Amino acid sequence: RTADAVASGRVSDFTLENLRVELVLWRDVFLGLQSENARRIETLRSQVDALGPAEDGEPGRITSRRNALQLRLEEMQVPVRLAGEAHSEADGLINEIDHILRDRWTATLSERVATPLNLTIWPTAWTRLATGARAVMNESRAAWSNDVRRTSFGDALPVVSLFLAAALVLLLRGRRWVSALETRLGRDSRRGRGVITFVVSLGQIVLPLLGVFAVTSAAKASGLLGLRGTEIVDSLPAAALQVIVARWLASQLFVDGKGRNNPLNLDAEAAHRMRQLLVGMAWALLFSTLLQAFADATDIDAAFRGLILFPLGIIVALFLLRIGLILRRHESAEGDETDEPETEARPYRFVLAALIGQVLRIVAIVSLVLGVLGYSAGFERLIYSTASTLYLAGALVILQGLVFDLYSLLLRTEEGAQEALVPVLIGFLLAFCSIPLLALIWGVRSTDLTELLARFREGFQIGSTQISPTNFMTFVAVFFVGYIVTRLIQGALRTTVLPKTRLDIGGQNAIVAGLGYVGIFLAALIAITTAGIDLSGLAIVAGALSVGIGFGLQNIVSNFVSGIILLIERPISQGDWIEVGGQMGYVRDISVRSTRIETFDRTDVIIPNADLVSGQVTNWTRGNSVGRVIVPVGVSYGTDPDGVTRILQDVAESHPLVLLNPPPTVLFRGFGADSLDFEIRAILRDVNWMLNVQSEMNHLI
Repeated sequence: RTADAVASGRVSDFTLENLRVELVLWRDVFLGLQSENARRIETLRSQVDALGPAEDGEPGRITSRRNALQLRLEEMQVPVRLAGEAHSEADGLINEIDHILRDRWTATLSERVATPLNLTIWPTAWTRLATGARAVMNESRAAWSNDVRRTSFGDALPVVSLFLAAALVLLLRGRRWVSALETRLGRDSRRGRGVITFVVSLGQIVLPLLGVFAVTSAAKASGLLGLRGTEIVDSLPAAALQVIVARWLASQLFVDGKGRNNPLNLDAEAAHRMRQLLVGMAWALLFSTLLQAFADATDIDAAFRGLILFPLGIIVALFLLRIGLILRRHESAEGDETDEPETEARPYRFVLAALIGQVLRIVAIVSLVLGVLGYSAGFERLIYSTASTLYLAGALVILQGLVFDLYSLLLRTEEGAQEALVPVLIGFLLAFCSIPLLALIWGVRSTDLTELLARFREGFQIGSTQISPTNFMTFVAVFFVGYIVTRLIQGALRTTVLPKTRLDIGGQNAIVAGLGYVGIFLAALIAITTAGIDLSGLAIVAGALSVGIGFGLQNIVSNFVSGIILLIERPISQGDWIEVGGQMGYVRDISVRSTRIETFDRTDVIIPNADLVSGQVTNWTRGNSVGRVIVPVGVSYGTDPDGVTRILQDVAESHPLVLLNPPPTVLFRGFGADSLDFEIRAILRDVNWMLNVQSEMNHLI
């Protein structure tokens, strides 16, 4: 049926949509059937592979067994192959339907009707509008003239009155009640007031919307509506929701003062104008939605429908233009007030608001040009989609503020939430999740989104392996478990097992680090195997890439290998006092890429591991802390050398950190330009105190 409908090219969009729904269901069935008997087929393939290829002179029993297994394997694969072929056919027909519907939608947008500047066709358009209104009224009159309908209306009058009374209360008093409660809660200084206020503010949407539903229920309960009237009334909640949401957004985004409820820091006058413009544009959208429902119910064709909706479209375009001007002027005013633009960056929201203002101005002008030229469908789509996108952006800003409030409530701090990264990332996630809604606003069909979801659910091909979301989630789960187990074992070794051994700190850290790399590698390997991912097809590509990576990342690879050598051979350990490349300090951390040393002036120096392996390194404290100190001394000519030697010997032997075995020595090094040069050479118990010992000996001398 679908193939015939597609071939004819004369089927309505409604019929194509219904056929597509059926095809999607069948495609899912065929996709499931492709995995039927998968385990049995794999077993048969293993048996055939075990027998090996046919050879000359092999025993007849092996040949007959291979033939029987091959025949059974082909029989088991028949339904799988047929399901695959049927899946391909269904998938192809779905794509053909999508292309037809997209082409028709594009043709509708690009269709040109009579320009609104042609005043001669306006009387005909208003005549069509009046004729449709009379048709709706005639249906209600016919219902009222029917005795049965009139009796039913009398019986339903109490219910209708109750609905109307509830609607009157909810529509007139609902927002005031919620606003009063918000004001009372806003005075509370307790933590979490922002979250509570936001939840309460949702009543500004819920209560009026319930009132609108009460109105529609009263109209339907009366029994006086015909088919056309019922269709128009059914569109009332969706139309009224635009005004209700716009008023809520205006009350949440543009209030006097600074803070979360005024993210653009608008002054009182600008905030008041923005509230008026947002609500006024929503009223224009409400009447436009009702008028579209009226045109659909009364079968007004596209040419005259565009003329009827054109005045409302102009109003919406003017509102967008005014909003864009306010945003641009506010950005310019903020820029003039900033005295130090070079030292303090402007918040990104101001830049984004300015960009949105510029886009709104361009859209308003372009849409007006399209409407005047007669492209009514494109004019309406551009105007109304832009307005809906503006409301969606406002809702995202409010949700971002709610995220900050929730984060500050959980952390019990308000200052830290503004500087934290997590709320910002959640905000980006909210923006990403709003993309499907944004696509629907701009005319993307819901079936297109479900098709993308189906493609994602089917997965993608890597080599000979089909990667599905299930495989990916299995990989992530197994790898995460392996990573956690590795970290737990590392923690147990570091805190419980290794401290009881005779290994030094460097050796313990080397074992823990090596176990971490091995554990992560095994976790990744097990996760790939468990998920059923066969990456053998990527071996050639990986080999080719490894050559380029080897040339481009040779320094990183060299440092990585050097780090492994340092962790295994341990020529240096954490806590050692080393000297390398003119830098001297204590080793604080050894990683696989670099080593961090802390110099005596308390600065960190990052040294690549390759320099430690290939260069000259002096380790002052390797093995033990015993080391030698040299104290140079110069005395004037004419001084008794023996007396100098005796004094220096006494100074060296009297210091508590100097070892007497071997004993310290005093050397007469030579004749300087202005002095006789002597040296004290002594072995210290702890060479880490070398500078202190030199200073103390100089004082004693």
